[in-house]
Amino acid sequence: MERPMIKIRLKRSTIGVPGKLKKVVRGLGLRRINQVVVHPDGPATRGMVAKVPHLVEVIE
Repeated sequence: MERPMIKIRLKRSTIGVPGKLKKVVRGLGLRRINQVVVHPDGPATRGMVAKVPHLVEVIE
């Protein structure tokens, strides 16, 4: 069975954001505003998204 996937979009810049949160955004593979990446839906990915909900958007 295939794992469900989620799309994550960077909706705000990381300028002025603490370094730890910048690393979370980079760990998700996001570099540019409005860039969309696809990741398997799992607790690790959801946890990373939960750390930066003000910067990213989940597209189900």
